[in-house]
Amino acid sequence: MMKTKNKLLRMSKVLSLVFGIFFQIYWYKILRKPQAEWDKLWGSFGARFRQTLFELEGLLIKLGQILSTRADLLPPSFISQIEDLTDKVPPSQWSEIEKILEKEWGNSLHQHFQSIEKTAIASASIGEVYKGVLQDGTEVAIKVKRPNIDSIVHTDFRILSIVFWLVDHLVPLPKGLMNFKILFKEVKQVIERELDYSKELNTILTFKERFKEMDIVQIPAVYAELSTSNVLVMEWVEGVRLTNNEAISQLPVGRQELAQKLLKVFLPQWMEPGTFHADPHPGNVLVSKEGKIILLDFGMVGELSKKDAGYFQGLIESFLAKNYPKSVECLFQLGVLLPEAESRTIERILAEFITFQPAHLKEMDLLALKLEINDLIQSLPIQIPTRFVFLGRSVVTIEGIIRNLAPEAELLELGKPVFMEWLNTQGNNKWLFVWQWLQSQPVFKIFHSVNEFLNAPQKMEQLKEVEQRRQFHFTMYENTKKQLFQLTLFGFIGIAAGIYSAHDLIWEISAGVAAAGCIGYIICCYRLKKWMKYMHEKRRI
Repeated sequence: MMKTKNKLLRMSKVLSLVFGIFFQIYWYKILRKPQAEWDKLWGSFGARFRQTLFELEGLLIKLGQILSTRADLLPPSFISQIEDLTDKVPPSQWSEIEKILEKEWGNSLHQHFQSIEKTAIASASIGEVYKGVLQDGTEVAIKVKRPNIDSIVHTDFRILSIVFWLVDHLVPLPKGLMNFKILFKEVKQVIERELDYSKELNTILTFKERFKEMDIVQIPAVYAELSTSNVLVMEWVEGVRLTNNEAISQLPVGRQELAQKLLKVFLPQWMEPGTFHADPHPGNVLVSKEGKIILLDFGMVGELSKKDAGYFQGLIESFLAKNYPKSVECLFQLGVLLPEAESRTIERILAEFITFQPAHLKEMDLLALKLEINDLIQSLPIQIPTRFVFLGRSVVTIEGIIRNLAPEAELLELGKPVFMEWLNTQGNNKWLFVWQWLQSQPVFKIFHSVNEFLNAPQKMEQLKEVEQRRQFHFTMYENTKKQLFQLTLFGFIGIAAGIYSAHDLIWEISAGVAAAGCIGYIICCYRLKKWMKYMHEKRRI
């Protein structure tokens, strides 16, 4: 039974957590706490957030998983507390599941099945999986939505809409560009899609058609006649997790070959327009005893537009050609780099990152390295556009699995032959790759360097002036908001003091002060939001 089903209780727990965090943030700002104290505070926020998610479960666990990928927006001490969240929920009572199945099929289970195991094979926040045997002896997986999950998710969406609104209006946004409305809309679309198993059925059929010519991938068949919006019946597929090192070592294929097979399956999803698997965690990506990659659970998928796919292709091509100016241009076009980013600095960082040797990891403190990378991400003029949240989740998850499979191999060396093989299927793109390779050679780099050298002083002055003006406006709005918040807080304290001391004049004056501060705060928030929207639109021009 999913915990804390009471709607008011769920809402009160989440909102009390959010308001507690808001209050402490503003209190630390008022006291001007040092950075070390802020790190401890964000660490405690992460721990409380994690505890609340585990207590409430449901949709909120998925929110935590998404936030854990946003190192570009959230402090490292907060991320470290939630980065290993898992979507595991105790299974429901079999009697409740049986009622759902009988309601969906309209008759006794024995008309279709010889038997169904009453213990769930897997159980997550939205659905559970049971193993069954059809009348003809075929083993199948039966995916059933949890009892009352639609009502719980509806409640959680209402809670999240309030939380996102509060964050959007009350919290200073890192770099001032995170669009929480779009992020909430995308989260809602993905989860609503997960709630309708008939859509997942269609997605499975789409993926089966897409990979029908690729013999290294296996996608389970579906039984449409037994599937509904609440139940999905699929072929039972046996496989081992790619993180199970002992089982992997007994397979007839090597670890590097498996890593390259995984790239062959997912690279087209990340590079071509269309649908991609957005939740490829180790439980959803298995390997068969023959060495085939098995894809499961297509409830969470994303869409990649034709325009973005083109820039992603250009980005990978420029990485392989070590044409870093082209890489930076693609990052600008994708919206990952902010306009004030200095191209040459980003090129040098990319060059250092791409040439990094994995063998050096043995000599490093991995935790310190991870924190250093997070700090670098925070300090650079970059952002991850909200439309790439789920794509990023897919890429990062697969990258982690590949690192586990082939820890000694260099990721680019593993990916280059896979990318070239994919590129050969793309027609004229291979000539584009050759041209980019030529551009990366020293003779072309000389022209790039001379041109940038001549234009650098003027460009740097312009960027510096724009950034100083932007920072001044942002600081001015934030200082005004802080002063109005303090005035409002002072007014409420005065109201309490006036009521306690029974002095009408004190609490009446304090009420006026609080009202003025509150109105001023709302106006300031509105003006700041307008200004940030203007800046966001200006940056996209």
